[in-house]
Amino acid sequence: MRVSLAVRRGYFWPRTLFALLFCWGAIAAATARAHEVTPAIADFTVADGRITLELRLNAEAFVAGINLDGLADTNQTAQAADYDELRALGPPELEPMVRLFAEDWLEAFSVQAPDPVSLSLSRITIPETGDASLPRASVLEFSGEVPPGARSLRIAWPAGSGGVVLRQNGVAEPYTGYLQGGETSPPIPLGGGAAKTPVEAFMEYIPVGFSHILPKGLDHILFVLGLFFLSPRVKPLLLQVSVFTVAHTITLALGALGLVSVSAAIVEPLIALSIVFVAVENIFARKLHSWRTFVIFGFGLLHGLGFASVLGAFGLPQNQFLPALIGFNVGVELGQLAVIAAAYLGVRLWFGRHPKYRGRVAIPASVTIAMIGSYWFVERVFL
Repeated sequence: MRVSLAVRRGYFWPRTLFALLFCWGAIAAATARAHEVTPAIADFTVADGRITLELRLNAEAFVAGINLDGLADTNQTAQAADYDELRALGPPELEPMVRLFAEDWLEAFSVQAPDPVSLSLSRITIPETGDASLPRASVLEFSGEVPPGARSLRIAWPAGSGGVVLRQNGVAEPYTGYLQGGETSPPIPLGGGAAKTPVEAFMEYIPVGFSHILPKGLDHILFVLGLFFLSPRVKPLLLQVSVFTVAHTITLALGALGLVSVSAAIVEPLIALSIVFVAVENIFARKLHSWRTFVIFGFGLLHGLGFASVLGAFGLPQNQFLPALIGFNVGVELGQLAVIAAAYLGVRLWFGRHPKYRGRVAIPASVTIAMIGSYWFVERVFL
């Protein structure tokens, strides 16, 4: 018996160490929430032989020379310090730098109709310095003459510029698409008629929803992990996730339809508190109580409002609103399932049945989650 117990203890500690490293490694990434990379928005209109393109983007990231392709957080780059300094500048100090960047950037950005369209910068609008932990969306307006007789155009988005939501305006059945750095749009008819099919809209918005969870949705990842660590049994986890999914789907749809709108200054701190709540309850509760299910439903409504704000930044194609909305929600669910699957394979599959799982894995991980959520609440309310 002693030998058997010693063997079990010798086997237990490496497993404990690995499980804790896995949990804390996954959770530690969430401390870098600030400086999240968001896609640019490009709205263009062609009228009277002239194209006007209004570009809303994080100008400081471009001026700092950051390669945004595949990037989730600017803190991961060598230019992070320069970027932070630019974010602190007021519009008068930043505008000359943005103008110089735009002149160089136009050499890589191209519009073909089918001949090249020469664009010039006509206006720069930079908001006042606000919350340094949130990206500042500046607006650059470009214009140019479209060749006579042109019936369509193609827009090439420069490599290193991250993602862009490209939206046609002023026509029936306008084109709406999402381009990554280095990609070129398909031919876009100037008279309209290039709206996405339901299947195309559905498929295009799945990765948009998924990327909002992995890698960008760090607060949502922590909340899902908080649900995960309540109990090693699968049934309570599935019930919690199902209730959470139903709730955030409701407010996501209402927010996308414009029927519900709540300021991010209210929603974001409450989301942080929801993370703290589920983590703290994990420390004191050993099973899923019925009242926790109702609380999770309420928190799901809050998280849905957060999803809706992100979806609002992308914009939904008017003609295919429902397929795009469903695709985004499917992407969100796939992202959540990926988080749960990773946690299950990394911890619960081989460790969840151990009698010391709760004391040496679930509770320390929940304490860490609660501390991060508390910091976010203070940051979002007072800092």
